[in-house]
Amino acid sequence: MAALARWCVTHRLTAVLLWLSALVGVTVASGIAGSAYSNDYEVPGTESGRAAALLEENFRGQGGDGGTVVWHTERGSVRAAAVQDRMSTALDDIAELPGVASVTTPYDPAGPAAAPAGTPATASAGPGPSAPVHEPGRISEDGRTAYATVAFDRPADEIPPDRIQAVVDTARAAATDGVQVELGGSAVALTEAPASHTAEIVGVAVAAVVLFLAFGSLAASLLPIATALVSVGTAYAGIGLLGHVMTVADFAPMLGMLIGLGVGIDYALFIVTRHRKGLKRGLPVAEAARNAVATTGRAVVFAGATVCIALLGMLILRLGFLNGVAIAASLTVVLTVAASVTLLPALLSFIGMRALSRRERARLAEHGPEPELPTGFAARWSAFVERHPKLLGAVAAVVMLVLALPTFGLHLGTSDQGNNPAASTTRQAYDLLADGFGPGVNGPLTLVAELDGADDRLALTTLPDALRATGGIESVGPVTYSGSGNTAVLTVVPETAPQSRQTSDLVDRLRDEVLPTAERGTSLEVYVGGVTAGYDDFAQVIIGKLPLFVGVVIALGCLLLLLAFRSIGIPLKAALMNVAAVASAFGVVVAIFQWGIGSELLGLGRAGPIEPFLPVIMVSVLFGLSMDYQVFLVSRMYEEWLETGDNRRAVRVGLAETSRVINSAAVIMIAVFLAFVLSGDRVIAMFGIGLAAAVALDAFVLRTLLVPALMHMLGGANWWLPAWLDRVLPRISVENPECRDPDHAKIPWQRASDDGRLVP
Repeated sequence: MAALARWCVTHRLTAVLLWLSALVGVTVASGIAGSAYSNDYEVPGTESGRAAALLEENFRGQGGDGGTVVWHTERGSVRAAAVQDRMSTALDDIAELPGVASVTTPYDPAGPAAAPAGTPATASAGPGPSAPVHEPGRISEDGRTAYATVAFDRPADEIPPDRIQAVVDTARAAATDGVQVELGGSAVALTEAPASHTAEIVGVAVAAVVLFLAFGSLAASLLPIATALVSVGTAYAGIGLLGHVMTVADFAPMLGMLIGLGVGIDYALFIVTRHRKGLKRGLPVAEAARNAVATTGRAVVFAGATVCIALLGMLILRLGFLNGVAIAASLTVVLTVAASVTLLPALLSFIGMRALSRRERARLAEHGPEPELPTGFAARWSAFVERHPKLLGAVAAVVMLVLALPTFGLHLGTSDQGNNPAASTTRQAYDLLADGFGPGVNGPLTLVAELDGADDRLALTTLPDALRATGGIESVGPVTYSGSGNTAVLTVVPETAPQSRQTSDLVDRLRDEVLPTAERGTSLEVYVGGVTAGYDDFAQVIIGKLPLFVGVVIALGCLLLLLAFRSIGIPLKAALMNVAAVASAFGVVVAIFQWGIGSELLGLGRAGPIEPFLPVIMVSVLFGLSMDYQVFLVSRMYEEWLETGDNRRAVRVGLAETSRVINSAAVIMIAVFLAFVLSGDRVIAMFGIGLAAAVALDAFVLRTLLVPALMHMLGGANWWLPAWLDRVLPRISVENPECRDPDHAKIPWQRASDDGRLVP
């Protein structure tokens, strides 16, 4: 690490130009190649996956993304001549727009009746073409609500945004004081995505303020941000290229940016802090930068490795959808770590002594190098924890337990346009359809049957009547056969919304009771697909593999800590703290997004279930981030323990000297994560709030309260390792012993003075 830092400082212009060239080159390549993201939630081997495969094979060309135009009148009927003429004209205009394949209107009796295009009904089949779904009518029983379907000529992510916007503008122009017109569907939802980067700008701005308050130097405060922006920008463009070679979800770039900005600024903050300490000790700029990378830079690499290991743990689930997310997020972390130990020292050499504030430079020139002792609140808090470890530990444990309680009510399921903000047109269209036709119309179930002979066809003809007699079903569409006649499909509209537990129960009842009865005595095979069935299958697969996944992530993290700190107690406590942070963070997510506490107020839409893939991704990220603070906190304690063999002193000094920088880093990361609530994306908002809550609890409750309290109570047992294990374990060091600050070994910290300074 020292040799790498020396090269970057010596060839600082080359190092900076290499990074800028990488950023520009990857960005240009990504712009030329375009994006190729895919939200493919299909799980091979599941029933909904089989249904999707049959639709892909036998109903090609039937689907494609689309939209739904919904209109509603409070007075009169949508059949009134004035309303019918106005809406028919608008729909005719939409049919003539470029990119529109067809428009099906309720005023055309010859047209096929279909479920709202672009709603979960048409997306329910998975990655293949949409199922040919049918409904009894497009005008509600009370005559006040009607809808038309707009089919585009290509998938939503391939449609030029201006073409979708033209459809939206044409439809909305037909609205009058007495007629409300709204649009729904996956294509229309793209027009509601914010085009600005408000979230990133707000997060970076808050981080800049915190850094300036921490350093007092504008130059020093800008370096962590510059380093993070270059590395994250390169990763963001790289993820776009990654989508061309593997399945990458459309939220992966935003998730990578969220994680990258948080950890990138934090990693650079730790290195700049160590560099500034070196300058205050009188070291030349080049040597201070080299020492900072050789010591704290090693800890950064170690912490980044733990984050990547936790993220790549998703690969053991063998789900293509999550593989792309894991690799994309890991790529971002790798680049932020690389920039922290190469680009940052080069930038530090450029600014020279301006890494210190004017006051600090003046004091250094007047008094010369002085040992920097922890003072103020950090020292007083460290001494307070030492005096009351049992009480404070109990308080911290209760706080974490209370916040974790909502996690026991976690419900994984479909989050759809019914969870969008109340003012959005997709939410308005969703609600109008639910009010006029029943909530199930927004997420019909697609039943796909494999046929082999006349007996199967005969059995299938009796199935619609059996379905209509099943509780929880609103309506059943007619049977539609494929061109070869060996596959059939029909649509079942539940009485409840797609994200409702009752709809999930209906899926189970169809699979376990109704369909086996219809299939008895024949070779008929009927599979239940659709948005709810697909998400339920996806959730069940994840839940089944989650214990293995969490176990592997914990085991690998503990192994790294065991090698670094040569202790049994440190890794076990870290695992316990990580589980506590994850559980409490999920409690906050459940309370806001599933229970709806403040969700509408925050502009996050209506309460609903938690996305099935969220637990896996959040567990990966949170375990990695939690390990970061554990490494930075315990590494200083471990250094003091090796030098003195005094556990109380090691814990006291380690907490006093690291708590301020950890808390500053936490505030930055919390600000960055919370800023992504402004992204307008419900999934990204879930990540932002969950990660912000986890970091806040980790930094301000666990690492500065519960962990030191437990370590005080355990005493020397913190550092126990069986002799035989000590002999066989390879030796690694988080920080280079040759570059440690010699002042720490010379000053025997004992207690906090009245002004909060730890004194001999």
